[in-house]
Amino acid sequence: QVQLVESGGGLVQPGGSLKLSCAASGSIFSIKAMSWYRQAPGKERELVAGIISGGSTSYANSVKGRFTLSRDNAKNTTYLQMNRLKPEDTAVYYCNADLTLSGPPPGARAPIFSYWGQGTQVTVSS
Repeated sequence: QVQLVESGGGLVQPGGSLKLSCAASGSIFSIKAMSWYRQAPGKERELVAGIISGGSTSYANSVKGRFTLSRDNAKNTTYLQMNRLKPEDTAVYYCNADLTLSGPPPGARAPIFSYWGQGTQVTVSS
């Protein structure tokens, strides 16, 4: 069983900062990628940022230069540092992890499973 637990959301004024954390736990063999998505009321869920096992990161254009994604492999935890927040960043932020539960069988690749956290609310308002 795998769990993703997010923390760090809250209410912040425009221009402020928040740091979200997502900790993965359970019977994890290897985490291939961890990502953050967000969903604002009445809108579709969108990808905010992602990081793969090698450490490469990618960001949505709307958050480039303001958000920084990092990862502590030893703790199976990812951090999303959000600076210069705007009202349009208001959303529920969800953590996602693509991972394997066991090593690869002989001559094949281990299946990759995708898990989601429960979400954490970020509200940017004066």
